Amino acid sequence: MLNKRPKLIVISAPSGSGKTSVIKEILHLNSDKLTFSVSATTRKRRPDETNGVDYYFLSEEQFKRKIDENGFVEWENIYGDLYGTTKNEVERLLKQEKAVLFDLDVNGSLALKKLYPEAVLIFIMPPSIDTLIERLKNRNTETPESLSKRIEQAKIWMEKAKYFDYEVKNYDLATAISEVNKIIQKLI
Repeated sequence: MLNKRPKLIVISAPSGSGKTSVIKEILHLNSDKLTFSVSATTRKRRPDETNGVDYYFLSEEQFKRKIDENGFVEWENIYGDLYGTTKNEVERLLKQEKAVLFDLDVNGSLALKKLYPEAVLIFIMPPSIDTLIERLKNRNTETPESLSKRIEQAKIWMEKAKYFDYEVKNYDLATAISEVNKIIQKLI
């Protein structure tokens, strides 16, 4: 009998919603059943990041060549840096016996769903825009300009949550992780 469960699971959220923390814990809790899709990017590698683990770090020229070759499932320009999921990465991961977990922005999530309708999309929603603003300010990683851009982007993305299969509000990180894990358990 064919397994009809989705093999592609996408988690998306605005910056400051706790998405990265949720994803790390979900991967830890389900390491025997989930694998992670590593995205490509043109942004500069941070000191604690490893090429091929955190991202595939490409030059802008390499990235644009892949776009021209139709080598991406989805890609976006986010705050001046290019991010995308290569077709090769998705095909490589689909050959494994595990479900594939993606960390994508909202537009990338919806683009992936068009190509793979069986993909399941999970949106991590902040409790409120005010809470999100406070979380972003507390990270101390944003200039006033970048903070403003992230807030405007968050408002747009939160409106698109209705196109996702599941929405989990992150009032509390442990509870959000538990709720996402319950969804994942039904899928894998």
